Amino acid sequence: MEKNVGGFDRTARLILGPALLLVVLAWLLGAIALDLWLAVVVLLVGTILTVTGLTQKCPANSLLGMNTLGRGDTEDERTAETPR
Repeated sequence: MEKNVGGFDRTARLILGPALLLVVLAWLLGAIALDLWLAVVVLLVGTILTVTGLTQKCPANSLLGMNTLGRGDTEDERTAETPR
């Protein structure tokens, strides 16, 4: 699978994902009250957002034909533009 997450999409995932994981941590520590099912959903969504933001690969984007990776964000394009 090719990278298809970049720009604002990646930034949002890398902010929102860990924030949701912190919500679950706060729930585990008893700082906030959540139903178990809601905590599980928040954990799953936070994990998915964090992983897809870090790897820059999202299967849902592939299925929908979306690619938010901006031009010049791929490693191949950067090395091709480097003067020799």
